[in-house]
Amino acid sequence: MSRPTTALVTGGAGLIGSHIVDAARAEGWQVRILDALERQTHPQGKPAWVPDEVDFLRGDVRNRRDWERALDGVDIVFHEAAYGGYMPEIAKFIHVNSYGTSLLLETIRNHDLPVRKVVVASSQAVYNEGAYACPEHGHFYGTTRPVAQLEAGDYAVHCPVCGTASIPVPTDEGAPMGGENVYAISKADQERLVISYGRASGLPVVALRYSCTYGPRQSLFNPYTGVIAIFCTRLLNNLPPVVYEDGRQSRDLIFVEDIARANILAATDDRANGQIMNVGTGNSVAIGDLATMLAERLGKAIGPDIPGEFRPGEMRALISDISRIGELGFKPRVTLEAGIDRYIGWIAEQGDVGEYFSAAERRLRQRQIVRKARFGATA
Repeated sequence: MSRPTTALVTGGAGLIGSHIVDAARAEGWQVRILDALERQTHPQGKPAWVPDEVDFLRGDVRNRRDWERALDGVDIVFHEAAYGGYMPEIAKFIHVNSYGTSLLLETIRNHDLPVRKVVVASSQAVYNEGAYACPEHGHFYGTTRPVAQLEAGDYAVHCPVCGTASIPVPTDEGAPMGGENVYAISKADQERLVISYGRASGLPVVALRYSCTYGPRQSLFNPYTGVIAIFCTRLLNNLPPVVYEDGRQSRDLIFVEDIARANILAATDDRANGQIMNVGTGNSVAIGDLATMLAERLGKAIGPDIPGEFRPGEMRALISDISRIGELGFKPRVTLEAGIDRYIGWIAEQGDVGEYFSAAERRLRQRQIVRKARFGATA
């Protein structure tokens, strides 16, 4: 009788990782977690949702010995551990995300480990900008908007031929990679390291470019990542959600259980091998509208604060084209409305909720990660 599959989930105490743990256990797999329990996200230590039945290793992906311990006897790796969001560090993004991934691959190679597949968490952030359609000139991929344009309050993505403000359309995996902030650069590094290693070594690998992910277990302590969590903590403390640009920038928001299902699918379907795949819903919502929706569902008559600020290097719009992973049978199951209600229900079980964004926002302004437009919005 063959032994059960053993899966390693790095970052397995976090939002996405913990749901992959649940999904893997539902498959009958044995599961090991490697997690540093980063204080910004887990100030109270190992969360209660980590099952007693899993093999939990507290360790750091930047530590070679921790990788050696974690990978022993593992068949499938879900590499979810990452430093994320709009935090002001630079070196730590590269050290955790890029260097940590390189150590994963070196450990597999140097010890000739019989790992059968690696699935790495990439991100929609690797795109320069989303795809767009000009009414006259058709489809094009947007480019990073210049800071001078944003300072002038012009937030639109313009047709490169005629300059018309254009309409976002679904972005496929062929869109140019780039990224103008350090998080995006580090995620592109992770993806390229894993995909190139897979091609060179023959190890089956998959990179999943997640859309904005939300749901129960999203940290209420981290003020730098997770727009729904940040907005909710503001509203629950009777403060308005802070919305950058003009509030019409949009994102594809996907419920965490759908992300977990996509990971299991990628791990078990050989057609995914060597592939880069978007994982989202194929729909988007304007961030200003999202703030209003959350206020209504929380019973708060508080509108969003739109202070005329922006974050350089942030994309205007992203709708994920999910046709590639759809060929494997993936379809999102949880609507935005249902997912938000489930998240709010989870928050209600957490007791008093603090507000950490105000202090973080001051730090972001000091570091020029958030900047003020000099003129009112023009688009």
